[in-house]
Amino acid sequence: MGVSRLEDFREEVGPSGPVCVRGGGTRWLVGGPPDGDSRQVRAPSGIVAFDPAEMTVEVGAGTPLAELSGALAEHRQEAALDGPPGSTVGGVLAVGRSSLRRIRVGSVGDALLQANCVGADGSLFTAGGPTVKNVSGYDLCRLLVGSLGTLALLGQVILRTWPSPERMLWMQGSATPEAVRLLCYRPSSVLWDGRQVSVCLEGYAQDVEVEAAALASNFGFVEVATGPVLPPHRSRWTGRLPEGGLLEVGTSVVHGPVEEPAPEPGPGVAAIVARLRSGFDREGRLNPGRDPYRVAA
Repeated sequence: MGVSRLEDFREEVGPSGPVCVRGGGTRWLVGGPPDGDSRQVRAPSGIVAFDPAEMTVEVGAGTPLAELSGALAEHRQEAALDGPPGSTVGGVLAVGRSSLRRIRVGSVGDALLQANCVGADGSLFTAGGPTVKNVSGYDLCRLLVGSLGTLALLGQVILRTWPSPERMLWMQGSATPEAVRLLCYRPSSVLWDGRQVSVCLEGYAQDVEVEAAALASNFGFVEVATGPVLPPHRSRWTGRLPEGGLLEVGTSVVHGPVEEPAPEPGPGVAAIVARLRSGFDREGRLNPGRDPYRVAA
Protein backbone atom coordinates (compact mmCIF):
# COMPACT_ATOMS: atom_id res chain seq x y z
CA MET A 1 0.00 0.00 0.00
CA GLY A 2 2.31 2.74 1.27
CA VAL A 3 2.73 6.15 -0.31
CA SER A 4 0.88 5.41 -3.56
CA ARG A 5 -2.34 4.49 -1.75
CA LEU A 6 -2.06 7.57 0.42
CA GLU A 7 -1.67 9.72 -2.68
CA ASP A 8 -4.74 8.11 -4.19
CA PHE A 9 -6.63 8.87 -0.99
CA ARG A 10 -5.41 12.48 -1.04
CA GLU A 11 -6.55 12.92 -4.63
CA GLU A 12 -9.94 11.40 -3.85
CA VAL A 13 -10.45 13.80 -0.94
CA GLY A 14 -9.33 16.77 -3.01
CA PRO A 15 -8.95 20.40 -1.88
CA SER A 16 -12.58 21.54 -1.88
CA GLY A 17 -16.19 20.54 -1.24
CA PRO A 18 -17.72 18.78 1.78
CA VAL A 19 -16.36 15.25 2.26
CA CYS A 20 -16.67 12.47 4.81
CA VAL A 21 -14.96 9.13 5.32
CA ARG A 22 -17.05 5.96 5.36
CA GLY A 23 -15.64 3.06 7.36
CA GLY A 24 -17.69 0.06 8.42
CA GLY A 25 -20.67 2.28 9.25
CA THR A 26 -21.15 0.54 12.61
CA ARG A 27 -21.30 3.87 14.50
CA TRP A 28 -22.31 6.08 11.61
CA LEU A 29 -24.72 8.21 13.64
CA VAL A 30 -22.39 8.89 16.59
CA GLY A 31 -22.01 12.66 16.87
CA GLY A 32 -24.66 13.20 14.20
CA PRO A 33 -24.67 12.09 10.55
CA PRO A 34 -22.62 14.07 8.01
CA ASP A 35 -24.45 16.59 5.87
CA GLY A 36 -26.32 15.00 2.99
CA ASP A 37 -24.31 16.73 0.26
CA SER A 38 -20.98 15.37 1.53
CA ARG A 39 -18.99 13.11 -0.77
CA GLN A 40 -18.14 9.77 0.81
CA VAL A 41 -14.60 8.45 0.48
CA ARG A 42 -12.91 5.39 1.89
CA ALA A 43 -9.50 5.28 3.52
CA PRO A 44 -6.80 2.86 2.32
CA SER A 45 -7.05 -0.67 3.64
CA GLY A 46 -4.49 -3.33 4.46
CA ILE A 47 -1.56 -4.00 6.76
CA VAL A 48 1.58 -2.20 5.56
CA ALA A 49 4.14 -3.43 8.09
CA PHE A 50 4.13 -5.32 11.38
CA ASP A 51 7.18 -5.54 13.61
CA PRO A 52 6.41 -7.93 16.48
CA ALA A 53 9.76 -7.24 18.16
CA GLU A 54 9.14 -3.48 18.26
CA MET A 55 5.45 -4.06 19.00
CA THR A 56 4.20 -1.66 16.33
CA VAL A 57 1.98 -2.15 13.30
CA GLU A 58 1.38 0.15 10.32
CA VAL A 59 -2.07 -0.21 8.78
CA GLY A 60 -4.51 1.55 6.48
CA ALA A 61 -7.27 3.36 8.38
CA GLY A 62 -9.90 1.56 6.30
CA THR A 63 -8.70 -1.88 7.42
CA PRO A 64 -11.38 -3.97 9.16
CA LEU A 65 -10.56 -4.35 12.84
CA ALA A 66 -11.09 -8.09 12.58
CA GLU A 67 -8.37 -8.32 9.90
CA LEU A 68 -5.90 -6.44 12.08
CA SER A 69 -6.75 -8.52 15.16
CA GLY A 70 -6.23 -11.74 13.21
CA ALA A 71 -2.80 -10.68 11.95
CA LEU A 72 -1.65 -9.61 15.41
CA ALA A 73 -3.01 -12.77 17.05
CA GLU A 74 -0.63 -14.89 14.97
CA HIS A 75 2.16 -13.37 17.05
CA ARG A 76 0.16 -13.35 20.30
CA GLN A 77 -0.23 -9.59 20.24
CA GLU A 78 -3.17 -7.18 20.14
CA ALA A 79 -3.97 -3.47 19.86
CA ALA A 80 -6.10 -1.55 22.35
CA LEU A 81 -8.88 -1.04 19.81
CA ASP A 82 -12.38 -2.40 20.11
CA GLY A 83 -15.59 -1.96 18.17
CA PRO A 84 -18.69 -3.72 16.85
CA PRO A 85 -18.32 -6.38 14.13
CA GLY A 86 -17.48 -4.65 10.87
CA SER A 87 -15.61 -1.76 12.49
CA THR A 88 -12.54 -0.31 10.79
CA VAL A 89 -9.33 0.89 12.43
CA GLY A 90 -9.95 4.49 11.38
CA GLY A 91 -13.55 4.38 12.53
CA VAL A 92 -12.60 3.16 16.00
CA LEU A 93 -9.98 5.92 16.28
CA ALA A 94 -12.33 8.61 14.97
CA VAL A 95 -15.09 7.71 17.43
CA GLY A 96 -12.57 7.36 20.26
CA ARG A 97 -14.40 4.85 22.43
CA SER A 98 -11.99 2.76 24.46
CA SER A 99 -12.24 -0.96 25.11
CA LEU A 100 -13.92 -2.43 28.18
CA ARG A 101 -10.39 -3.58 29.03
CA ARG A 102 -9.10 -0.01 29.18
CA ILE A 103 -7.89 -0.36 32.79
CA ARG A 104 -5.28 -2.88 31.64
CA VAL A 105 -4.51 -2.12 27.97
CA GLY A 106 -4.98 1.66 28.03
CA SER A 107 -7.25 4.00 26.14
CA VAL A 108 -7.73 4.01 22.38
CA GLY A 109 -5.73 7.25 22.30
CA ASP A 110 -2.73 5.48 23.84
CA ALA A 111 -2.63 3.06 20.91
CA LEU A 112 -2.06 5.66 18.17
CA LEU A 113 1.60 6.55 17.61
CA GLN A 114 1.50 8.13 14.16
CA ALA A 115 -1.20 9.19 11.74
CA ASN A 116 -0.76 10.04 8.07
CA CYS A 117 -3.72 12.28 7.29
CA VAL A 118 -5.30 14.43 4.63
CA GLY A 119 -6.06 17.93 5.84
CA ALA A 120 -8.87 20.28 4.84
CA ASP A 121 -6.66 21.83 2.13
CA GLY A 122 -6.24 18.42 0.50
CA SER A 123 -2.59 18.00 1.47
CA LEU A 124 -0.97 15.10 3.31
CA PHE A 125 0.56 15.61 6.72
CA THR A 126 1.92 13.39 9.48
CA ALA A 127 1.10 13.62 13.17
CA GLY A 128 3.12 11.80 15.80
CA GLY A 129 6.01 9.45 15.21
CA PRO A 130 6.67 5.74 14.66
CA THR A 131 8.17 4.94 18.05
CA VAL A 132 6.52 4.32 21.40
CA LYS A 133 8.77 6.87 23.13
CA ASN A 134 8.12 9.62 20.59
CA VAL A 135 7.55 12.88 22.50
CA SER A 136 8.62 15.56 20.02
CA GLY A 137 6.30 18.37 18.96
CA TYR A 138 2.59 18.70 19.67
CA ASP A 139 0.70 15.50 20.43
CA LEU A 140 -1.74 15.84 17.55
CA CYS A 141 -2.51 12.12 17.56
CA ARG A 142 -4.47 12.37 20.79
CA LEU A 143 -6.31 15.37 19.38
CA LEU A 144 -7.38 13.38 16.31
CA VAL A 145 -8.71 10.44 18.35
CA GLY A 146 -12.40 11.05 19.02
CA SER A 147 -12.62 14.05 16.67
CA LEU A 148 -14.98 12.19 14.27
CA GLY A 149 -12.84 13.24 11.31
CA THR A 150 -13.59 16.95 11.78
CA LEU A 151 -9.92 17.98 12.02
CA ALA A 152 -8.32 15.67 9.45
CA LEU A 153 -9.06 12.43 7.62
CA LEU A 154 -7.03 9.42 8.74
CA GLY A 155 -5.35 7.59 5.88
CA GLN A 156 -2.69 5.36 7.40
CA VAL A 157 -1.69 4.87 11.03
CA ILE A 158 1.00 3.29 13.19
CA LEU A 159 -0.29 1.60 16.33
CA ARG A 160 1.46 0.23 19.36
CA THR A 161 0.65 -3.38 20.24
CA TRP A 162 0.53 -5.40 23.45
CA PRO A 163 1.18 -9.06 24.30
CA SER A 164 -2.07 -11.02 24.38
CA PRO A 165 -2.95 -12.44 27.80
CA GLU A 166 -2.18 -16.10 28.41
CA ARG A 167 -5.51 -16.56 30.19
CA MET A 168 -8.71 -14.53 30.42
CA LEU A 169 -11.88 -15.23 32.38
CA TRP A 170 -14.96 -13.44 33.67
CA MET A 171 -16.29 -13.83 37.21
CA GLN A 172 -19.45 -12.52 38.84
CA GLY A 173 -20.68 -12.10 42.39
CA SER A 174 -21.99 -9.83 45.10
CA ALA A 175 -19.40 -7.45 46.50
CA THR A 176 -18.53 -3.78 46.31
CA PRO A 177 -16.47 -2.70 43.30
CA GLU A 178 -13.90 -1.21 45.68
CA ALA A 179 -13.39 -4.55 47.45
CA VAL A 180 -12.90 -6.35 44.14
CA ARG A 181 -10.35 -3.83 42.90
CA LEU A 182 -8.42 -4.02 46.18
CA LEU A 183 -8.25 -7.81 46.00
CA CYS A 184 -7.24 -8.05 42.33
CA TYR A 185 -4.13 -6.71 40.65
CA ARG A 186 -5.16 -4.62 37.63
CA PRO A 187 -8.35 -6.40 36.59
CA SER A 188 -9.09 -5.68 32.95
CA SER A 189 -12.67 -4.65 33.58
CA VAL A 190 -14.91 -4.17 36.60
CA LEU A 191 -18.62 -3.68 35.85
CA TRP A 192 -21.26 -2.88 38.47
CA ASP A 193 -25.05 -2.99 38.02
CA GLY A 194 -25.85 -1.71 41.52
CA ARG A 195 -26.11 -5.20 42.96
CA GLN A 196 -23.50 -7.46 41.40
CA VAL A 197 -19.98 -7.03 40.11
CA SER A 198 -18.64 -8.62 36.94
CA VAL A 199 -14.86 -8.67 36.71
CA CYS A 200 -12.54 -9.68 33.88
CA LEU A 201 -9.22 -11.21 34.94
CA GLU A 202 -6.38 -11.75 32.51
CA GLY A 203 -2.64 -12.29 32.42
CA TYR A 204 -0.48 -15.31 33.12
CA ALA A 205 -2.61 -18.40 33.74
CA GLN A 206 -1.24 -19.02 37.24
CA ASP A 207 -1.86 -15.43 38.33
CA VAL A 208 -5.40 -15.49 36.99
CA GLU A 209 -6.17 -18.72 38.82
CA VAL A 210 -4.88 -17.30 42.11
CA GLU A 211 -7.05 -14.18 41.79
CA ALA A 212 -10.08 -16.22 40.75
CA ALA A 213 -9.66 -18.45 43.79
CA ALA A 214 -9.39 -15.40 46.05
CA LEU A 215 -12.61 -13.92 44.64
CA ALA A 216 -14.38 -17.24 45.09
CA SER A 217 -13.24 -17.77 48.69
CA ASN A 218 -13.68 -14.17 49.88
CA PHE A 219 -16.88 -13.15 48.09
CA GLY A 220 -18.37 -16.30 46.58
CA PHE A 221 -17.70 -15.24 43.01
CA VAL A 222 -18.29 -17.79 40.24
CA GLU A 223 -16.82 -18.04 36.77
CA VAL A 224 -19.16 -17.12 33.90
CA ALA A 225 -18.78 -17.75 30.19
CA THR A 226 -18.77 -14.10 29.11
CA GLY A 227 -19.18 -10.61 30.47
CA PRO A 228 -22.65 -9.11 30.86
CA VAL A 229 -24.56 -7.84 27.83
CA LEU A 230 -24.02 -4.09 27.62
CA PRO A 231 -27.04 -1.79 27.30
CA PRO A 232 -26.94 0.17 24.01
CA HIS A 233 -26.31 3.74 25.19
CA ARG A 234 -23.30 5.36 26.84
CA SER A 235 -23.07 8.34 29.17
CA ARG A 236 -20.83 9.77 31.87
CA TRP A 237 -21.12 8.83 35.54
CA THR A 238 -23.02 11.49 37.47
CA GLY A 239 -23.18 9.69 40.81
CA ARG A 240 -26.44 7.91 39.94
CA LEU A 241 -26.73 4.57 38.18
CA PRO A 242 -29.83 4.45 35.95
CA GLU A 243 -32.22 1.53 36.18
CA GLY A 244 -30.82 -1.30 34.06
CA GLY A 245 -27.45 0.45 33.77
CA LEU A 246 -23.88 -0.82 34.09
CA LEU A 247 -20.98 1.26 35.37
CA GLU A 248 -17.44 0.73 34.10
CA VAL A 249 -15.64 1.17 37.41
CA GLY A 250 -12.47 3.18 36.96
CA THR A 251 -13.47 4.88 33.70
CA SER A 252 -16.73 6.67 34.67
CA VAL A 253 -18.53 5.31 31.60
CA VAL A 254 -22.14 4.20 32.14
CA HIS A 255 -23.96 1.86 29.77
CA GLY A 256 -27.70 2.41 29.99
CA PRO A 257 -30.94 1.45 28.24
CA VAL A 258 -31.94 5.07 27.59
CA GLU A 259 -29.92 7.62 25.66
CA GLU A 260 -28.69 10.45 27.86
CA PRO A 261 -27.94 13.93 26.46
CA ALA A 262 -24.28 14.86 26.19
CA PRO A 263 -23.21 17.50 28.70
CA GLU A 264 -22.89 20.99 27.27
CA PRO A 265 -19.29 22.28 27.20
CA GLY A 266 -18.63 25.46 29.14
CA PRO A 267 -18.24 28.70 27.17
CA GLY A 268 -14.46 28.65 27.53
CA VAL A 269 -14.17 25.10 26.26
CA ALA A 270 -16.61 25.80 23.42
CA ALA A 271 -14.54 28.79 22.33
CA ILE A 272 -11.32 26.77 22.30
CA VAL A 273 -12.96 23.94 20.34
CA ALA A 274 -14.39 26.35 17.76
CA ARG A 275 -11.02 28.05 17.31
CA LEU A 276 -9.26 24.69 17.04
CA ARG A 277 -11.69 23.37 14.45
CA SER A 278 -11.47 26.58 12.46
CA GLY A 279 -7.68 26.37 12.51
CA PHE A 280 -7.71 22.87 11.04
CA ASP A 281 -10.70 23.32 8.73
CA ARG A 282 -11.71 26.95 8.20
CA GLU A 283 -14.44 26.11 5.66
CA GLY A 284 -15.87 23.20 7.67
CA ARG A 285 -15.58 20.75 4.78
CA LEU A 286 -14.43 17.68 6.74
CA ASN A 287 -17.35 15.62 8.01
CA PRO A 288 -19.70 18.61 8.22
CA GLY A 289 -22.66 17.98 10.51
CA ARG A 290 -20.69 15.86 12.96
CA ASP A 291 -20.00 17.22 16.42
CA PRO A 292 -17.73 15.36 18.88
CA TYR A 293 -19.45 17.19 21.74
CA ARG A 294 -22.73 15.48 20.88
CA VAL A 295 -21.15 12.20 21.99
CA ALA A 296 -22.27 11.48 25.55
CA ALA A 297 -19.27 9.24 26.39
